[in-house]
Amino acid sequence: MNSYEVITGATSDDGEALVRVLNPDGTLAQEAAHLPSDSDLLRSYRLMRFVRIMDAQMLNLQRQGRISFYGSCRGQEAAIIGSALTLDEGDLCVPALREGPAALLRGYPLRAYINQVWGNDADRCGGRQMPCHYSDKSIGHLSLSSPVANQLPQAVGMAYAERQKGTDRVVMAYMGDGGTAEADFHIAMNFAALWKAPMVLICQNNQWAISTPVDSQMATDTIAEKAQAYGMIGIRVDGNDLLGVHDVCTEAVARARSGEGPTFIEALTYRVGAHSTSDDPSRYRDESVTEVWATERDPIRRLRAYLIARELMTAEQDEALSSRYIQDVKDVVTLAGDRPIPPIGSMFQDVFAQVPDHLKRQAKQNAIHIDESYAPTPMDADQPPWERPF
Repeated sequence: MNSYEVITGATSDDGEALVRVLNPDGTLAQEAAHLPSDSDLLRSYRLMRFVRIMDAQMLNLQRQGRISFYGSCRGQEAAIIGSALTLDEGDLCVPALREGPAALLRGYPLRAYINQVWGNDADRCGGRQMPCHYSDKSIGHLSLSSPVANQLPQAVGMAYAERQKGTDRVVMAYMGDGGTAEADFHIAMNFAALWKAPMVLICQNNQWAISTPVDSQMATDTIAEKAQAYGMIGIRVDGNDLLGVHDVCTEAVARARSGEGPTFIEALTYRVGAHSTSDDPSRYRDESVTEVWATERDPIRRLRAYLIARELMTAEQDEALSSRYIQDVKDVVTLAGDRPIPPIGSMFQDVFAQVPDHLKRQAKQNAIHIDESYAPTPMDADQPPWERPF
């Protein structure tokens, strides 16, 4: 049992202890050792609200056939944003599936986010990636790996490389509960602990690996306790509590940065929406349980009550965000939807620093047949920056 569990005494539905700073009603369960600044708290809350609205709008677009795929993070906003808030500039983020808000928090432009989902000619990935696979080297955010847990050994290698280079960079790597049943997870845990890699491994336990419930995936009582087998600190935190997530991640990042090795964190949350737009969760789970998590345990509702009680925000100010954010998303969606798809000729770009002669010949033949010139795609360099609304 770790010190956090002794301090809080909070338990989840399964009776297991977990860290909690904010109760579901927004009152304090305990004082946080590492409280975000007021400005960071407000920024985090606004981003949570913005992402909830953006997710709903993007789901509507997919249902209308305007985009091909989308994965919502509804109900998991606190786990993502509370953890990413603890990273410094220069640190690296290795996402699983629903960590797009971490990129937005760390400076990924909203316009780039929507262009990537759309896959238009301004998409920084050139339309070559599935939607929701955001990546930006300038903020240290890697594209997610669709194969489950594939990213974890890669993240350990990145952290080990930073240690060998003598930097103070920290790698934060995410996974879902289903990812902990994969061999890649165990390989990553073993070598992260063995090499004292400067990293934080975060499992967003949303209790469903698509249609497989968490109790059908493992024999352990918690996911956090798996860290003990590898000689690593394991912590279980209420993932719908932004202050709790921030508190444990702050200490974990500090340990990693000081050379004390990795920490494994289980953030207990719930996937309120579908796994993706290809999924119908009503076919395999009790949606009355989902309703409890969507209302009584909603991370946004919880943080809203806390901010209002502290007089950092009024209910009227909060209500005004909805219409503003809906319009912000619609404005960017209009711009993204009006852009063309990437030219077919762009397939010859971004592969070789010096394009081989045979590809040059193929590019010219391609241009003749489809009436395209062989020229670099402008991406979004010609577009003005979009002010972040949150």
